[in-house]
Amino acid sequence: MNAALGEAVRHGPAGPARIARGTVLAAATLTLMAPAIIAPSLPAMRTVFADVAGADVLVRLALTITSLAIGLSAPVAGLAADRLGRKPLLLGSLALYVVAGVGGYFTGGLAALLVTRALLGLAVGGIMTAISALITDWFDGPRRASFLGLQQASASLGGVLFLPLAGVLSAADWKAPFWIYAAGAFVLPFAVIGLREQRRDSTSGALTAAPGDAPTGIRWPIAGLYLLAFAVTLAFYMAPTQLPFLLTELRVGPALVGVVIAVTTLSSVLGALAFPALRSRWSSSLLTAASIALLGLGWVVVGTAHTVAQVVAGLLVGGFGVGLAVPNLNLRLSDLAPVAVRGRILSGLVTGIFLGQFLSPLLVQPLLRSTGIGGAFLWTGLAMIAGAALAFVALRKTN
Repeated sequence: MNAALGEAVRHGPAGPARIARGTVLAAATLTLMAPAIIAPSLPAMRTVFADVAGADVLVRLALTITSLAIGLSAPVAGLAADRLGRKPLLLGSLALYVVAGVGGYFTGGLAALLVTRALLGLAVGGIMTAISALITDWFDGPRRASFLGLQQASASLGGVLFLPLAGVLSAADWKAPFWIYAAGAFVLPFAVIGLREQRRDSTSGALTAAPGDAPTGIRWPIAGLYLLAFAVTLAFYMAPTQLPFLLTELRVGPALVGVVIAVTTLSSVLGALAFPALRSRWSSSLLTAASIALLGLGWVVVGTAHTVAQVVAGLLVGGFGVGLAVPNLNLRLSDLAPVAVRGRILSGLVTGIFLGQFLSPLLVQPLLRSTGIGGAFLWTGLAMIAGAALAFVALRKTN
């Protein structure tokens, strides 16, 4: 974006600034739970493709391959954000999001479906990297923390809106939820009109510095934050990948499955909105540990639940923790990232988050076999609570 619009976005209520900020937040709603939109359809998909070898694993892969593609492509998206610009990356990614997302509806077989899901992942990785880079370009200090909280709230709000709708649509036709991805077509025109590319000169941070990693002194803190994002998301993504089957055991229909899973994202909205106020009062290490502990506590409640109400209670607690964790990790990386490689460093967070999503059902599978779905939630929750204490000790030195 140009300098005038950048200043307006930072400080003023001007119309162009409002459009730019609104566009970024609207784009954020399309991202975090994009792979999970088809979660309510998983049981039906397993029935439809029952004659396909390995259908039980491949059906789950239809959800998580999107996360793998996001994680693997995010570094390339980060490079594109730094070298080509935030706006071109966002526009191309939004267009691909619509084509690949809706394209799943028209596929005739499981292999073709997996291809469209992978392309959707490329799109989401580009969108997330572009909007994170834009936000950190626009703001610093408390305003950056506040807007990153809004970004996470918007991303979680997308789940609140889209997952129940996906549940309702999947009850009629398991393919119908793919039309939800058409929402990207409504954001695209505003991105074309409302965003301006940042000028690339030495005074703007500009991408004139030689490509490379962050300075040696901050590589390890950055790697630790990536690892935390991976672990938190690996645990969190048990909700869309495992809960549909746990709820089926509790005799919950597909429409209500979407509503129950959306509870997690609803409480994530609340956590993200509370983040700026808590960040101003608590140290970053304390906030990180508290967010991980809340996720663990929520999963312990889910793992010991015997009713849908108890499951919902656990999801509320765990979702609130995730709502705090993601913007906090994003803020810490933003503060550590040199401007010239900001897109690349922030893309690493996207990689950590979505590799955690992809590997979640694979790494949890042995635990499922030995303890069942409830036991898997319980032991994962206990591990997260223990990890929260370790994270507090490890991170307080980097505050």
